[in-house]
Amino acid sequence: MGKLFGTDGIRGIVGENLTADLAYRVGQAVTAVLFEEKGQKPLVTIGMDTRISSDMLEGALIAGICSAGGDVMPLGTIPTPAVAYLTIKVGADAGVVISASHNPFEHNGIKVFNGEGYKLSDALEERVEEKILSGENMATAKGGDIGKRIHGMKNLKYEYIKHLVGTVEDNLGGLRILVDCANGAAAATAPDLFAKFDIEADFIHRKPNGVNINDRCGSTHLKSLSAMVTAGEYDLGVAFDGDADRCLMIDEQGNVIDGDKTMAVCGLDMKNRGLLTGLTIVGTVMSNLGLHEFCNQNGLRLVCTAVGDRNVLEKMLEKGYRIGGEQSGHMIFSDYATTGDGQLTALQFLQILRRSGRRASEIVSVCPQYPQVLENVRLENVPGLKERVMDAEALRSAIRQEEVAMAGEGRVLVRASGTEPLIRVMVEAKTAEMAAACAGRLVELVNIIKK
Repeated sequence: MGKLFGTDGIRGIVGENLTADLAYRVGQAVTAVLFEEKGQKPLVTIGMDTRISSDMLEGALIAGICSAGGDVMPLGTIPTPAVAYLTIKVGADAGVVISASHNPFEHNGIKVFNGEGYKLSDALEERVEEKILSGENMATAKGGDIGKRIHGMKNLKYEYIKHLVGTVEDNLGGLRILVDCANGAAAATAPDLFAKFDIEADFIHRKPNGVNINDRCGSTHLKSLSAMVTAGEYDLGVAFDGDADRCLMIDEQGNVIDGDKTMAVCGLDMKNRGLLTGLTIVGTVMSNLGLHEFCNQNGLRLVCTAVGDRNVLEKMLEKGYRIGGEQSGHMIFSDYATTGDGQLTALQFLQILRRSGRRASEIVSVCPQYPQVLENVRLENVPGLKERVMDAEALRSAIRQEEVAMAGEGRVLVRASGTEPLIRVMVEAKTAEMAAACAGRLVELVNIIKK
C-alpha cells in the first residue's frame, strides 16, 4: 500500500487531506502514465457519487487530465460498477470514480480503473503516486494537443442498466421489494432499473442533497429499512451504499441478509445449475464461521483472501472462479462484472428468490451464522500509528490467549482499516456474550497501546 493509494484508491476528508489541487495532480499523473503506456492521447471516463464535493473534484480531475493532453468523458452521477462497465463499453483507456463509498459526506475518494474495468495494478498506482508526490510540475499540453471534454455522455447510464437487465433469466413478477438508495449513486439508476421488470418496487432515501449520502440510511444503517419492510409486508428489502457497489438485504421478517448469506444462496444455486467453477466460493478472512460450515455441508470449497474486494477479485481471476465477495456486501459475479456491483447482486438474489417460490428467510436459513461482534477503535491520523499498534507484542499475545480460550469454537481477527484511521476488532463465538466480552478486552488493550 502506498502513501496515497489505500486498499480502495485515494481517500480523505475534503479540504483537509483531499483537495482540488491534489485531484488536479492525480488527473495529470494518470494521464501521463497512460501516455507512457499507450503512446497516444488517452481517453478517460469519470463518474461520481452524490457528495457535495464530487463536482469540485470532478472539475479538478478534468482540468488535470485535459492539461496533460487527455480527453475526458464525464458520466455524471453513476454507480462505481457502471464506470467500470462503461469504460470497457466505450473503449476508454481508464475510468475514474469519485466516491468514498459508505463513508460520511465529508469524505471522498478517487479510484482508477484500467481499460479492462479492473482496478489499477499496484505497479501503475506506484507510478502515478510517484509523479504526484514528486512535487515537480508535470508536463502540460499546448495548442491542439490540449485534451477536450466530450459532452452528452450522461445517458450512457442506460447502457449499463440494459446490461444489468440482460443478466436476469427469469421472470421476477409478483415480488414486492423496498429499495434504499442511501441518497447516493443508486438514486440515479435503481428506479429505472427495477422499472424494467414486472416487480413492485418502492424506494426510500433517493433524494440526495449533497450532504445526506449514507446518513442513517443505506447498507451501513439498516434499521429504517428493516422496520419498513416488516410494516409494509415486503418480500425483500434491498440496501445499497453510497456508490452502489455493495448490497445488503432484509428478509420479510426484518432480519439482515449479509454478504456471506448472499454468497451461500447464490453459490449453491450456481452449483445446482452446473455453473460453479471448482465448486468454489471466494470469501475473506472476515467471512463468518457459519459460511465455512455451510460450504462443508454442501460440498463446496471456501477460499478466503485478505479483506478487500480487490483481493477477492485477484483470486477469482487467478483460478477462474465465478463468485466471490465480502460479508459487507461487496459481491463479484465474474460472468457479468469486473468489480463488486450492488444492483447486479440484488438481481441475482431476486431471481433465485422468485424461482424458489419460498420466502427470503427460508432460502437464507441454509447458512448458519455465529454471533459476531465488530468494534472499531479510532486512532489519531498519525503516520505509522496503525502499524505500531498492530505490531505490538502485547496485542499479539492477547489474541493468541483469546483464541486458545475459545478452544476452536470461535475466532478473533484484529486488523487495521485500509481506508480510515481505525483498528477493527472482530470476534466470533458460540454466544453473543462470549464474543462481546472478548472484543471488549481487546478494544481496551488497543486503547492502551495507541496512547
